[in-house]
Amino acid sequence: MAITNFIPAVWSETLWRQLQRRCIGAANSWRAFEGDIKSRGDRVKINGIEPVNIFDYQRNSDFSAPQELSGNSRELLIDQAKAFNFQIDDIDAAQQHPKLMELAMDEAARALAATADDYIFGIWPSVGAGMTVTADGVTTSSVTDILLSAREKLSANNVSSREEIFLELSPAVATRVLKAKILTGTDNVDALDDGSIGSFLGMKVFVSTGVASAESAGKLYHKCFARTRRAIAFASQLASVEAYRPEKRFADAVKGLHLYGAKLVFPGEIVLLNLNLAATDA
Repeated sequence: MAITNFIPAVWSETLWRQLQRRCIGAANSWRAFEGDIKSRGDRVKINGIEPVNIFDYQRNSDFSAPQELSGNSRELLIDQAKAFNFQIDDIDAAQQHPKLMELAMDEAARALAATADDYIFGIWPSVGAGMTVTADGVTTSSVTDILLSAREKLSANNVSSREEIFLELSPAVATRVLKAKILTGTDNVDALDDGSIGSFLGMKVFVSTGVASAESAGKLYHKCFARTRRAIAFASQLASVEAYRPEKRFADAVKGLHLYGAKLVFPGEIVLLNLNLAATDA
């Protein structure tokens, strides 16, 4: 693809679609907010409202004065700015099959998505101790009870089975879950279309290499999530995608800028599964 044929709007849209398709953590987050993202340091407003009180109805009795509801808002800071900048030599471009530029843009989307997922799953230290399930020596035999404990914590916080709930696992933990044969819908094409590998007790199960891990007392713990969509707010913008000719090269080059931020906004609707895997599975 010659630089003269580069249409920014088309390639930006293509890159954006590929980015959204590959982001697991971002796709499972709450994303409907006010505000335009133009640069790092911008703030996005997250609007909310107070809980509505419920009372006993008394026949032939007047209601008391209506509850006065007031809105509340929080701000999500756009503190991440990730860029890419690559070039394709004219000689390589002349010999490309398939087209190198398309492959390069696809790889850029893949890398940006992985970086965004790393950031979102890095929120795990913000999850409270009361919403954390820690288990050592997790095996195929024990993983079911651990997931049940996570679901129980969500249910105790009034997260009903009608809510959309996501279970996000590292590849190693997902292997234990798959071997336990507890997932449903694993052969349903529609169920898998969004990238999930099945469901457990109404929780859609996803696998991501972005799921964090950290060592504690000499043990490695996988920081998996069970959460509703609105537990984590995420806002992003593909701020710019530009093509240019490097001054000292016979090459086409493309650079782009991805801006985003994330915040834990409903701490009662997320469980941190702090899992240390057994060295030998059983």
